[in-house]
Amino acid sequence: MALFSESADVSVRPAVPGDEVAVTAIQIESWRSAHGDVLGAAVIDALDVPRMQEQWAGAVSSPPGPGFAVLVALAADRVVGFAAVSPGQLVALEVLPSHQRSGHGSRLLSAAVDRLRQDGSEEVVAWILDGDSAREQFLGGAGLGPDQRTRTLATGVRDVVEHRWSATI
Repeated sequence: MALFSESADVSVRPAVPGDEVAVTAIQIESWRSAHGDVLGAAVIDALDVPRMQEQWAGAVSSPPGPGFAVLVALAADRVVGFAAVSPGQLVALEVLPSHQRSGHGSRLLSAAVDRLRQDGSEEVVAWILDGDSAREQFLGGAGLGPDQRTRTLATGVRDVVEHRWSATI
């Protein structure tokens, strides 16, 4: 077995056109695994996959403005996770359940915070779905904490509550 290879086995890079298919699949699989009980199968089953792919394709190729970016985590050449940022906010961070606890989430979060700093943000905000203790533990370990703000999202099937976590960066 060679000690070194010509390319990294794991990495994070900006998303490129074509990544939207993997990003959508990761988002759905991650939501089903982590939030299936809170969102309910009906909400996840009702997701419009082609529309989600279209929206991710737009986010990758035509971000709505400065400070918006989509990053992907790779295991060899396979996209296994993604993060999306907007000015001052971590909009999404998902890793395939089969690739969690392998450092992909930490690499994505680090790259996302670097991008937010580069774009002039002094704070990072993330919203955590009620009951997502794994995400609370992950983001808490990275220095984010709850700031007592909540919001309620109407899913069309049921309302769900999210809690705001933040940190100075």
